[in-house]
This record gives sequence, C-alpha cells and structure tokens, in this order.
Amino acid sequence: MTEDQIDLFARISHSRTADEVVQQIELLILEGVLRDGDRLPGERELSKRFDVSRPILREALKELEGRGLVESRHGGGTFVADVVGQIFSRPLIDLIARHHKATQDYLEYRRELEGLTAELAATRATDYDRDMLTSIIERMRKAHAAGDFDSELEADIELHQAIGESAHNIILLHTLRACYRLLQQGIFFHRNSVFDAPGARDRLLVQHEAIYEAIMARDPAQAKAASQSHIDFVAAATREAERTGEWNRIARLRMQQRDRAS
Repeated sequence: MTEDQIDLFARISHSRTADEVVQQIELLILEGVLRDGDRLPGERELSKRFDVSRPILREALKELEGRGLVESRHGGGTFVADVVGQIFSRPLIDLIARHHKATQDYLEYRRELEGLTAELAATRATDYDRDMLTSIIERMRKAHAAGDFDSELEADIELHQAIGESAHNIILLHTLRACYRLLQQGIFFHRNSVFDAPGARDRLLVQHEAIYEAIMARDPAQAKAASQSHIDFVAAATREAERTGEWNRIARLRMQQRDRAS
C-alpha cells in the first residue's frame, strides 16, 4: 500500500469491540465501497489491520453473516453477500419480465432517477470520482473505435454506476445498482436491440460524452438534461426495436400462411 492509499479496514480506535468492527464493515458495504462478491482479507490480516483480537473479529464476522451481509465459503474465505439482488425479489423480477408494460415504466423511472443522479454528481463529484469517470469514458471511446461491442457495453454500465457513486447518496446508489442488475440480466430488453439500430452506437457515445462533460464542468442542469435525453433515446430505440420485431413476426406468419395455401 502506498502512502496516499487509504486502508479500508482501518484500526479501531475506541474500545475495539466486535460491534465497532461490524459497524465499520457495514458502512463500507452501505457506502458502496465493498461490493457483492468482494473477498475480505484473511482472518489474521484483518484482525491485524483492525487491531483487534481474532476472537473479536470472529464474533463480528459471525454477526455480519447473521445479518446476511457477508457469507463464508468453505476453504475460500469470507465474501460480501449479494445484498443488491435482494432489493427486487425473484418473484417480482419474474413478474416484471412477463409483462411488456414494465419496460417503459422501468425507463420512465430510470429517466427521473438518473437525471437526479447526474445533477448531484455534477455538484458533488470529488477529484477521485472525476478521475474514475475519465478513465471509464476513455475506455468507452477506445472500445467504440475498435468496434469492441462487448467492452463498450461493459463501459456503458460502469459509467452509469460511477455517476451513481459520484452523487454520494447511499439510497440512490443502491437503487441504481439494482436497476442495472435487471438490465444486465436482460429482464426488460436486450441491450443489443438498442445498439444494433442504425447509427445507435455513435449516438449513444455522443450522449455518454455529453453527460460526462456536463459533470466535469460542474453544470448540474446540463448534466440532468443530458442524462434524461439519453434515456429518452434508449426508450425510443426500444419501442422501435419492439415494433420492428412485431412487424417481422407478423410478416413471417403471413408468409407461412401463404406457403400453406399454395
């Protein structure tokens, strides 16, 4: 660790109880520093960094596991649990996936949520946040220029998540992560259907750059407008893809029926 790095698991400076260890790890999860699937350091290292005894650490980890925040894997260590996935229950996800109306409602919800998030990010982003946003947008541009479709999609999600982190609002952060989880799982629509539209990849890059530039310029009104304009485009492209898909389905049925008649 270099001098300018901050230790996530800093020394407990008070009475060094299991409750204080629990609180520190809970805050790291709540603030989005630790994400689901992240592996905690081993027991010996973690107790040393917290400066607590190993029995106190074990008690704290047991409490965190009981709260569903971490999970122990036999022979593999302790990991942050999938707390994001629990915001939307599996029965609700399945219900959403079966009903077409949910797609437009989802995008309408994201439009308002992401507009607010970008607005806050333009005001609150730290230098570290801005460096992260710059790194992601540069990777997005590189993937776009190379025609690397998968990497560009990955950078797309990362950029939105980083904007969520830059807003420094815990509730927004976790709500957005839950929304992106559903998007990544293809619950509402397949992202390829948007990217495959003629000229869509170029337009999406321009939109992402506009959001990024407004945040970097610390212009909350422009950041909100750029973010909402982006979601409006995605919503329109989704409707067009669905309409075209339905037209194709009807055309195939007509062709099949004519073939049978002949």
